[in-house]
Amino acid sequence: MEGARRQARRHHGEALKAKVLEACAQRGASVAKVALDHGLNANLVHRWRRLADGGERGRHAVQPIEEFVAVPMATVHGTPPPEEIHIEVRRGAMVVSVNWPVSAAAHSAAWLRELLR
Repeated sequence: MEGARRQARRHHGEALKAKVLEACAQRGASVAKVALDHGLNANLVHRWRRLADGGERGRHAVQPIEEFVAVPMATVHGTPPPEEIHIEVRRGAMVVSVNWPVSAAAHSAAWLRELLR
């Protein structure tokens, strides 16, 4: 684009960052309000807070596990698992209904894949 100038990034001093982080640390403070009061984007202030808390971490960063914690699993009471797989395919007026034993699930998947080609 001719005539369009790219705006340079602003750099904020350590004093401003410290002041903003201190304001965010106050009880009941809103990061968005503190950012707005200082003419900053709230995402930038959140990033400064993450950096101050020990470094930038990705959104899905995995935290190291200190020790193994056993979690009891709830047992499911109710209907037993099915003994067979029921497949019903409808194409127009035609209906194909097939029952397969669960032990042959892989064969039923292959058959269904071929049928639907």
